[in-house]
Amino acid sequence: MILTDEFFMREAIKQARYASQEGEVPIGAVITYQDRIIAKAYNQVERLKDVTAHAEMLVITSATNNLGSKYLQDCSIYITLEPCVMCVGAIRLARFKKIVFGTHDNRHILPDRWESLLPNVEIKSPVLESECKKLLDDFFLTKRNLKA
Repeated sequence: MILTDEFFMREAIKQARYASQEGEVPIGAVITYQDRIIAKAYNQVERLKDVTAHAEMLVITSATNNLGSKYLQDCSIYITLEPCVMCVGAIRLARFKKIVFGTHDNRHILPDRWESLLPNVEIKSPVLESECKKLLDDFFLTKRNLKA
């Protein structure tokens, strides 16, 4: 089996579905090392009552524990949604070699600043954009309909 960016993004999408099932914003993330998934996570902001419990933050903590290192310079991170500024900061500090995200977050202005925020990092997007976007659109449509 050839392990592609699409393969790993599908794993991140599975994580996002878990988030959605728990009433969390459906964002998932996985980290790979030597073409093997070493950490998986999804948003748990509501569950943990912690504004920093984004999928990216949780998966980075899991991966650093797994490897026993604060740096993940030989790792790639796959995220269903373009990361927020907080998560970009953590990604930068962890020193990833590659970041892949599914769809852009139009609330942020990061695409114009990716190169300056994450120098020497390979960035690939969008990957499986329609699937990632649909998860988010369906989640927020359901939330809006419940409030109506």
